[in-house]
Amino acid sequence: MEEWLDKILTFIRDTHVIEQIKDVDYVALSTNPWFMVPFVVALLYLIFTKSFKEIVILAVLGAVWWSSGTQYMKTLVVGDEIQINKVLPVVFGAVGALGLVIYLLFVGDD
Repeated sequence: MEEWLDKILTFIRDTHVIEQIKDVDYVALSTNPWFMVPFVVALLYLIFTKSFKEIVILAVLGAVWWSSGTQYMKTLVVGDEIQINKVLPVVFGAVGALGLVIYLLFVGDD
């Protein structure tokens, strides 16, 4: 069982997936038609099929991705010390976002 996990971790490490995600150029991505056309078509399809639950989940994921790169997140750890007064709002926001996604996936009706 640990063998397949080691293979996945080795693949992630060898392909530098984490660094690639960190180095995304958002401006270039938002002006790239090879990304924007399928994204807009998928969004229009979700609106057409009235899949607002999926739209909200995508918005939450996008907000989490965007907020993880803000200057506020970079100041959570100063030196080797965690700034508890800055971490608590992040924790409460994460709990709220996770609660919303869990509600939409398991409790919310279609």
